[in-house]
Amino acid sequence: MKNFERVIVVVLDSVGAGEAHDAAEFGDVGSDTLGHIGKAVGGLNMPVMKSLGLGNIHEIEGVEPVTTPLANFGRMEEASVGKDTMTGHWEMMGLHIQERFITFTETGFPKELLDELTARTGHPIIGNKSASGTEILDELGEEHMATGAMIVYTSADSVLQIAAHEETFGLEELYRCCEIARELTMKPEWKVGRVIARPFVGAHSGAFKRTSNRHDYALKPIGKTALDFLKEAKYDVISVGKIVDIFDGEGITEYHKSKTSDHGMQQTIELMAKDFKGLMFVNLVDFDANWGHRRNPQGYAQELELFDRNLANLLPLLKDTDLLVLTADHGNDPTFTGTDHTREEVPLLVYSPSLKGNNELAKRLTFADLGATITDIFKTTMTTHGSSFLDELE
Repeated sequence: MKNFERVIVVVLDSVGAGEAHDAAEFGDVGSDTLGHIGKAVGGLNMPVMKSLGLGNIHEIEGVEPVTTPLANFGRMEEASVGKDTMTGHWEMMGLHIQERFITFTETGFPKELLDELTARTGHPIIGNKSASGTEILDELGEEHMATGAMIVYTSADSVLQIAAHEETFGLEELYRCCEIARELTMKPEWKVGRVIARPFVGAHSGAFKRTSNRHDYALKPIGKTALDFLKEAKYDVISVGKIVDIFDGEGITEYHKSKTSDHGMQQTIELMAKDFKGLMFVNLVDFDANWGHRRNPQGYAQELELFDRNLANLLPLLKDTDLLVLTADHGNDPTFTGTDHTREEVPLLVYSPSLKGNNELAKRLTFADLGATITDIFKTTMTTHGSSFLDELE
């Protein structure tokens, strides 16, 4: 039976499964997010993912191969030129990105951009470097509160981030400033993938804490995606987590922001009771944001095991007409050098109670095969890139 009415795609943000064939072009030879985390903690305890066949995809300490995996299992590799969140998600939904998003990791933002941002917002700027989002608060948070200067920083991603205190600066003022930054960074020479509002609270260094009122101002996708085609065909396209930001709302019919990845899974579980027909697209960002970039394999492992426990509560809710896809958008090996994403292949686990599983899928040579499969399931306009693997499911 392959007549699915609901597809649930859960992206475990940054959960890579070993270096990609072109890892050398990205400086990522030897990266292996899942493999290295398993070794770092002496084995992962993920019995549900193990039963689906995660250990049949990749060698992971504690997650051994099983004789009869419940899922169809395999790998995907990225065809686009980037290894960032937007590139990975956009490709999943049928796009092929041929030009990397601009980054300012090594240099900070140009003086001309910052001068114009100050003139337009009325606020001076401090920071202007690549930094951890929590460390820069400890460094500059008190100065920001005393002076009203915006904390502007970037990362290895194509982002301009503005951190500001919710109470002394104001949330709406932060959003206003980020909207101006987004407008300015539409110029080709400054065009970052996302401008991100990073509100925080706390009274002093060491006590600052980012809040869940983050807001991303992303570029619009470069073309129509599977999300657009489903929406045009009157199907539901439900976003959980930062999916709505990644696609700048394009193709989304309903969205739910998540406070944490655990919260995102709870939202997903609750939404399974909803009578929808179409796609639920979920991003669980904490693997990447809290643990990968901060090079913390122990925290990453705990997050993986928490996800596995939540997955145990999700699986029984699936109907015969539901299809669950578990995958990732890139790697972020917490044992690797630097703090950047890593160019890796990603797991692909495809499960439904109506499928027998125990089937190894051919390696997908582009993430866009996922979008092609989704449009094939719902018989909508097909994505331009990718090939459906619907007929390969058993």
